[in-house]
Amino acid sequence: MQDTADQKHRIAEGLRAGSIIDRERLMGFVTDEATVVAANPFPSTTAGAARQRWGMREIEFEAMGVASAGLRCLLMSLAALPVGEPLRQEILRASSHVLYVLRHGEGGSIIGAVLHGKPGQALPSFVQHETVTHEPMTRRPPAKRPSRKRVAPSQLDLFAIS
Repeated sequence: MQDTADQKHRIAEGLRAGSIIDRERLMGFVTDEATVVAANPFPSTTAGAARQRWGMREIEFEAMGVASAGLRCLLMSLAALPVGEPLRQEILRASSHVLYVLRHGEGGSIIGAVLHGKPGQALPSFVQHETVTHEPMTRRPPAKRPSRKRVAPSQLDLFAIS
């Protein structure tokens, strides 16, 4: 049995060493006291399977208004890998948010990570570990267009009494 505090520390260090745009937000989630390592019955996957899964999740997130961090970086990283590349997935949870971390093999470098919550729910904000010069990218729900009612400008009323 592996120590979950040690696992959280390894994930945070792996994110710090990586080039993920949203790494500060992801590291904040990992190091938060409320975050726990979740059970993962299927930790083994391949780059091709992960690319397909997260490509579909991207569409679902947009359609359902799910805020996420790290998804674009993960998809770009997966696109650069051979389809059969073996990967390991780790899952962390806190209240209503989940973080999926994909890495090269057992204990290898982190390829990418995705933090998301439930539809319509904003991502949690965390204290930054380092000074960041850019705003973290988050997926926003699609803008809703106002509905337009068709109105005829000067419609003739045939039944009006003059």
